[in-house]
Amino acid sequence: MDSGEHISSGGEHVQDEQNGHNRALIELRRRLADGLAQARLNQTQLAARAGLSRTTVSEALSPKKSVLTAATVAAMSRALKLPVKELLALQRAAEGDGGQSGETPGPGRLIAEWEPHDLEVHPAGPPQAATGSGASATRILPGYVLREHDRVLTEAVRDVAAGRSRIVILVGTSSTGKTRACWEAVQPLAEKGWRLWHPFDPTRAEAALEDLRRVQPRTVVWLNEAQHYLGDRAAGERIAAAVHHLLVTPERGPVLVLGSLWPEYVHQYAALPAPNEEDPHSRVRELLSGHTLTVPDAFDAQALAAATAVAEDGDRLLADALTRASTDGRITQDLAGAPELLNRYQHASPAVRALLEAAMDARRLGVGLHLPLAFLIDAATDYLTDTDYDQLPEDWVEQAFATLAQPVHGKQAPLRRTTPRAPRRAPIPSLRADAPASPPAGPVFRLADYLEQHGRTTRSRLCPPASFWHAAHSRLTHPDDLYNLSKAAGHRHRLQWAHLLSHRAADHGSTDALRLLADQCKRDGEREKAERLLRQAADGGNIDALHDLAVMLDEAGDRQRAQPLLRQAADGGNINALYRLSQMRERAGDREGAEDLAQEAAEQGSTGALLLLALGRKDAGRPEHLLRQAADQGNPIALVHLAIAREAHGDRGAAEALAEEAAAHGRADGLYRLAVRQDAAGDTERAERLFRLAADGGNDHALYRVVTGRDVAQDKEEAERMFGLAADHGNIHLLYRLALAAEADGDRENAETLALKAADRGDPEAPYRLVMMREEAGDQEGAQRLLRQAVDHGGTDEILETLWPYGLDPDGTPTPPWQPSEYAPLDQHGSPGTP
Repeated sequence: MDSGEHISSGGEHVQDEQNGHNRALIELRRRLADGLAQARLNQTQLAARAGLSRTTVSEALSPKKSVLTAATVAAMSRALKLPVKELLALQRAAEGDGGQSGETPGPGRLIAEWEPHDLEVHPAGPPQAATGSGASATRILPGYVLREHDRVLTEAVRDVAAGRSRIVILVGTSSTGKTRACWEAVQPLAEKGWRLWHPFDPTRAEAALEDLRRVQPRTVVWLNEAQHYLGDRAAGERIAAAVHHLLVTPERGPVLVLGSLWPEYVHQYAALPAPNEEDPHSRVRELLSGHTLTVPDAFDAQALAAATAVAEDGDRLLADALTRASTDGRITQDLAGAPELLNRYQHASPAVRALLEAAMDARRLGVGLHLPLAFLIDAATDYLTDTDYDQLPEDWVEQAFATLAQPVHGKQAPLRRTTPRAPRRAPIPSLRADAPASPPAGPVFRLADYLEQHGRTTRSRLCPPASFWHAAHSRLTHPDDLYNLSKAAGHRHRLQWAHLLSHRAADHGSTDALRLLADQCKRDGEREKAERLLRQAADGGNIDALHDLAVMLDEAGDRQRAQPLLRQAADGGNINALYRLSQMRERAGDREGAEDLAQEAAEQGSTGALLLLALGRKDAGRPEHLLRQAADQGNPIALVHLAIAREAHGDRGAAEALAEEAAAHGRADGLYRLAVRQDAAGDTERAERLFRLAADGGNDHALYRVVTGRDVAQDKEEAERMFGLAADHGNIHLLYRLALAAEADGDRENAETLALKAADRGDPEAPYRLVMMREEAGDQEGAQRLLRQAVDHGGTDEILETLWPYGLDPDGTPTPPWQPSEYAPLDQHGSPGTP
């Protein structure tokens, strides 16, 4: 060890004072110097451990230099196992800002003050004991390996450092390194004194909605697991609008919004509603458009080589992970304990497996994070065979939950007991007035994230057994859980359970369940009952019910009563009410009023009304000023129509530029439509180029055109390769074509898999078309089997009402005739099959 690099704490403190440095700085340097001596490290070793340069460490400890940065203090404190918060307080005092400046900071705290695990970065490996008596164990992070998505994040950080606000949402499956990537990306901002805010308390959505307006410039807004913010039924759209306003308001920037999502949530938010259905995610969809970044499941060859180099340099955690995961490249999942979680599930006893599968099904069908013990026990029974059930010991529950509570590599348990946080301050005011959910009776448990993800993938085509639905009806009390399960039952044509669970949800305060019951009454022609239920929901504070009621009145010709209700719903945050008011003004000839309302919606973060007006004014040539307004506020579909308008005026260059701009924001259909026009006009060379650009941008139709063109050109091998690539990326047209090819080759199992995968990706009719093909071929048994799979998977089709008018039981057998009941109090409901 180079003793010359050690710092003695005596005479240099005097030199600090002689240089005019304050007492806080003297104390800060003294504690760092003492920590260095106690750790028996030299400055070079400390620099390596802290991830700093040798020069930075030397200057930090030198009395001849100026005040240390917060990032440097935090890094050195962690490396020396010193109290980070105490030393950062000294650093702020040394800068002359001990929190007494009189300024009111926005939410959050300095990035340097955060620990990555507090921001939900997955721990990796067991805690490491710190040196020194009484020191607590800490967790260390494995070395970080840069991948392609890190380059995009780096560009975003450079943009915000230069003064331009950005948003990036990382999309990937569980434990792929999304949160760690965000943490690594913001480290350069830590050195510049940026703050980081993680909305969390009392709930994520409430915290975000309450304090987004207070976010100051030079802040990272940390929306990890963004579905808890953007997917919140009561506040998600308003949060998306608030984030949009933060990003597009220059005086509030620069800010960086970082978040993470699983792919299924992105697909859910991106899905366009069917005609005449409400659009629950319009503002979320617009916020995410063009701002998502995919994080791959596995390391590629280059990343594996880089990880190997880091491991060979002494990173024990990475070296250990590479011994298990170098073949498939799933390094981050291994570090997060996913393989062991999966191993626990796959080799579990029948009782443990039944509890896990009941928990998986509950989460994928919409039950919240906290699963009541009584529900899990009752739900699990039908997941067991008769033999396994007969062999259960008397204490099977205690044994099973004790096994499930055992942690994996010290980090995660397959199913762990948890305590929901109680709000520590009053919730924010809300226009929704659903009755507060009563807490579950008894303990609650949380399923490990990776097993939840595994269940969503592997069990998506299974309908839970009867015990699951009975347990849900008798044991669950949260209105959202019951409402979500009623919808899940309906999607699987389990009509009786959908009916009973919607009643149960309404009993426990779900005004959304009242809306669902009203919608059923409306479909049955019982408009008076529907109106009564909607009024009940609206009186309970459900603004969406107020909108639905206004729509019913408008459709009945009673615009005089509909308009004030729509205005009230719009004032409460229902964007569809503004859309309808705008269209009503348009139909009445008040174009200026219609535009004012559309602009009002745009100011709230939704530009769809502007687009609707523009597309509806065919007599005015679809006014480009409206399209331009929508495009300028972030609507890529408006860019597509502007491109078409420019093409119609003969301005090819502008048309292509606009279409490419739209493609860069996730809408390549403009390029596809220009290609179709050029192909029809005979300009095949330009059409081919545009088709390829659209295919590269992810347009299904263009990719289909390019691939089938290769097929026609007899490039069979390349065509098959592209088919497979497109299928891997979820191209629904090619998935369906592959399903047909598999069916023709006699590979019916693969045909069914591909058709159901196409349904997953947005083509719900694909399996039903395959059903009809089998029926036409005389294969009634194969048609029935696929039809049952499609139903259990959650597909709906008019044919189901004809085949099974009373629905299906959980086991797939037709439900005997039953009579739906009118909404009644809680104590009048009964479960099917219950005496």
